[in-house]
Amino acid sequence: MIDRPSDQLALTQLMQQFPVTAILGPRQSGKSTLARRFSAAHTFDLENPRDATLLENPQLALEPLSGLIVVDEIQRKRDLFPLLRFLIDHRPQQQYLILGSASRELLRQSSESLAGRIAYHELGGFRLADIGPNHWRSLWLRGGLPLSYLANDDEASYRWREQYVATFLERDIPQLGILIPAATLRRFCTMLCHYHGQVLNYAELSRAFGISDTTVRRYLEILEGTFMIRLLQPWHVNTSKRLVKRPKLYSRDSGLFHSLLAIRDERDLATHNKLGASWEGFALEVACRSLGKRNEELVRKKGTFQIIF
Repeated sequence: MIDRPSDQLALTQLMQQFPVTAILGPRQSGKSTLARRFSAAHTFDLENPRDATLLENPQLALEPLSGLIVVDEIQRKRDLFPLLRFLIDHRPQQQYLILGSASRELLRQSSESLAGRIAYHELGGFRLADIGPNHWRSLWLRGGLPLSYLANDDEASYRWREQYVATFLERDIPQLGILIPAATLRRFCTMLCHYHGQVLNYAELSRAFGISDTTVRRYLEILEGTFMIRLLQPWHVNTSKRLVKRPKLYSRDSGLFHSLLAIRDERDLATHNKLGASWEGFALEVACRSLGKRNEELVRKKGTFQIIF
């Protein structure tokens, strides 16, 4: 088990100020493990059929409870957000910690009813500070998802990431609005890997995959909302200009990026033509997570290599 003191401290500060704190992040990033550090009085996992049944009538289930209440995968039950607003307004001291894997959907749902009552913390994979700077090579190759990084060897890590990608494409993505075969979507994600680190051209991407520009934008929005990709907006000195510059596209987890390109170990990585792009994306994620989202514009202005290592 690797401690995550930065994330734990940030959550503690948010929970002291807000009645509802949301941990957002990709699947298997350690959200549930981190939530257990706070000794919840009651925990509900909406992927557990028993807990989902208990919350079929959520007001009867939640209203009598006291102490910290944790609800995992909350985006599966949209009607909880108005109820949380009601419960908080009548019991301001009650604390809720909610966990979700689809940021865009969760933000939209919660902002409609919990404005001013909720704070958000994004939890990605391990930070460089969590594992120590001497282990950056393993973090780069395997990515930061805990079960990938902590695998016994590179081959076991690669197998785990292969299964992760397959499950994500076959089960999670269809629930978020991309109703195409998993094999087709995998080709789309693999194609995105070849645009990793490049300025995004929607028209070129739509021609290459044979779908409309609007469909490409929708797919990218969903992949961004599930923490698979990052669209890095360009640095603008003059925001009043009518010309809108295009963002750069990056895969957020270097391990998943390597898995989609069939990079199994350091030898494969060293000889791959995406070596430089892979390093750029890895450095970007380290920088963004070290600085925090509020300072992400510093990454765009100065570049990643000036502010890390």
